[in-house]
Amino acid sequence: MRGVAVAAIALTSVMTMAACAKDSGGGSNNGSAGTGAACEFAEAPSAPATSNTSAANGDKVDASALKIGLAYDIGGRGDASFNDSAAAGLDKAIADMGVKKENTRELSAAPNEDESAKQTRLRQLASEGFNPIIGVGFAYAESLKVVAPEFPNVKFGLVDSAVEGATNVTPLLFAEQEGSFLAGVIAAYQSKKCHVGFVGGVEIPLIQKFEAGYVQGATTAAPKVKVEKKYITPAGDFTGFQDAPKGQEAAKGQIDKGADVIYQAAGASGKGIFSAAKQAGALAIGVDSDQYNQATVADTKDVIVSSMLKRVDVAVFDFIKAVAKNDLASLPKVFDLKVNGVGYSTSGGKIDAKLQGILEGYKAQIIEGKIQVKDKP
Repeated sequence: MRGVAVAAIALTSVMTMAACAKDSGGGSNNGSAGTGAACEFAEAPSAPATSNTSAANGDKVDASALKIGLAYDIGGRGDASFNDSAAAGLDKAIADMGVKKENTRELSAAPNEDESAKQTRLRQLASEGFNPIIGVGFAYAESLKVVAPEFPNVKFGLVDSAVEGATNVTPLLFAEQEGSFLAGVIAAYQSKKCHVGFVGGVEIPLIQKFEAGYVQGATTAAPKVKVEKKYITPAGDFTGFQDAPKGQEAAKGQIDKGADVIYQAAGASGKGIFSAAKQAGALAIGVDSDQYNQATVADTKDVIVSSMLKRVDVAVFDFIKAVAKNDLASLPKVFDLKVNGVGYSTSGGKIDAKLQGILEGYKAQIIEGKIQVKDKP
């Protein structure tokens, strides 16, 4: 009898562990096939009792006198990602600070265009009286080295880079690795096979920050998780940010290897990555904007479990606000988790309360410095 009792207890324990493993994925992964099992998770930190993020400054500012120019990176408004986030910041300035739409101008870059084209775009905006002017993307750094000194009275903002020695260029920098860490945690908890993927647009240091944080987050949450990594194009070929078919091919390759959650940092190429996930019954994590709510990817939004929010909209809005107040020193040095400069979305209902609590616990540890997130793979 004692042997039977011990066996019964052991069987009950195994069944309980199996049930926990089945339920630990944090959300549904409808249609995903494979023989792998859900991850075994490290002990997760508890969610903080109160938020550690700083509150937004709610003072009213009148920016109606400003003429604002945006020089987009490739893809422009409508890329459902990086540029659309910048556009949202401009739209909010129009809605909240009285900026007149007719006093704004938006111009876009072309893939692999000559550097002179960027200089011409910036000069055109400055010559037409736009001030401030925001270069949306590090690709404008070299051009601003030349153009900014030619227009010393124009205030330039530069997303993702800095121009040393140019006092009229304000860098708008982000801790992409911190938000990507949380994306990695999400991927691990959503995976049914403990096998996830990352697709980057172009293999450059900026996008490697996304990869580094994502891999660290996934492996911190689930030490045995398998992570696939792929870049669409090498450094120097920026078409990787605007090639949906190649994005789809890259994601399909990872899904064929067994990954069932794909995180993409690939600009407009992300549309193809979402398509690959939908066709295979996998899940995807968006980037920059809350892509679940982006009209241009509405046909695949059901696979988007979350998006890593890189709040370019916040940086653009805050920069315009600081210019209107003549107080550029009020801007943060880096838009990180502490100032809500990066984060994650919960649209679509796949991030349940339990997983959100886990994410908030990891977020608090990053803000407190208990977790140092790497910015290089």
